[in-house]
Amino acid sequence: MKKKIQFVLTGIAAALLVVGCASAPSVAELNELTNKIVKASFRDEGFVKVDRVLNTDETNRACSEADVAGKPLDEKTAKAIEEMNLKAIKWPSDGKFIGDWKQGEAIAQSGRGLTWTDKATDVNGGNCYNCHQISKEEISFGTIGPSLYNYGKIRGVTDPNSPESKPIVEYTWGKIWNSKAYNACSNMPRAGHMGILSEAQVRHVVGLLLDPKSPVNQ
Repeated sequence: MKKKIQFVLTGIAAALLVVGCASAPSVAELNELTNKIVKASFRDEGFVKVDRVLNTDETNRACSEADVAGKPLDEKTAKAIEEMNLKAIKWPSDGKFIGDWKQGEAIAQSGRGLTWTDKATDVNGGNCYNCHQISKEEISFGTIGPSLYNYGKIRGVTDPNSPESKPIVEYTWGKIWNSKAYNACSNMPRAGHMGILSEAQVRHVVGLLLDPKSPVNQ
């Protein structure tokens, strides 16, 4: 494996020298070289495949290229990506948005799943605490995302099943299912869209955020 990586890197270095003599490498050329490095540096392990890294969709490619360029997506492209992801949201098959907040809390606090040591049949966690504060009892949580404490309360949700709460309930489901429907290059994982969480799990996390009895809203 080490010799293979060295061989690929040597070839890449030579290619860069050739390209450099003519002009700066294009994004497509750099992407191709990066793919070669990834293929040479990683291997399939368990149910985790190298394709997970290489086979990115249009949304991730556009956001990654904007990040490399050091500037945000232009408004037209961002809007198109958001509309595309909004259409991809899978809404509750049974029409029920609110699940058991207790199960939702367990999902939000679990960071397990999707690693090479996990089995394909293992249940994934949401890893929400890694980016958000969830309740006032927490003393350790990530700050990449905003605090979710009092999420439903500050939005005036007293009965998540009422008609008045429908807009925020649907938004919450959509945001968890596919965050890029609302922010093209959001750092938040597309939990439902990418198969990280099941429909039932998303329902429980929505319950955690909006049920008045949940610790989130105490």
